[in-house]
Amino acid sequence: MIEGIYIFLDDLFGPMIGAHHPMWVVTIAGIILGAFFTLLNYVLVDQEKVKMLQKKSKEFQKKYKEAQASKDEKKLRKLQQEQMELMKLQSEVMKDTMLKVTLLTLPIFWIFFGWLRRWYVEVGIVKAPFNFFLFDWFHRFYHSGLPPSELGYVGWYILTSMITGYVLRKLLDMG
Repeated sequence: MIEGIYIFLDDLFGPMIGAHHPMWVVTIAGIILGAFFTLLNYVLVDQEKVKMLQKKSKEFQKKYKEAQASKDEKKLRKLQQEQMELMKLQSEVMKDTMLKVTLLTLPIFWIFFGWLRRWYVEVGIVKAPFNFFLFDWFHRFYHSGLPPSELGYVGWYILTSMITGYVLRKLLDMG
């Protein structure tokens, strides 16, 4: 079954793979998946609840700092109770995110990553003019044979999808 999905992806993106530099292929894959996962998160997770949680967290932190500065033990005890309620709300939001979004996106991510691996394992996607410590860290983490001045498909995909997701979250005013 997975081979059938890989054949479909080969048919869909095959002309691009043969005609373009691997950097462009992985960049487009990162943009597509980063945008898809961000939009899926936007649709499936209650954004108003996330924003309310962020607002309450900021308010709590402000109150807690003030209580600590004034050394008001009574207020600190009251804030501990408020913190428990806040943690309960955070748990609810995290459960929504984990169940809805992660269970849908993880299989898609692994299928796409497995497909990219078939084409670009141990291929330098981006080359820096110097040995960059982050590239070297990626190589050690993934046991890659690439030199520290090159970044493979895993690292480049992560960078492009993170940037895409960040920009989209800002544009969609997501929490």
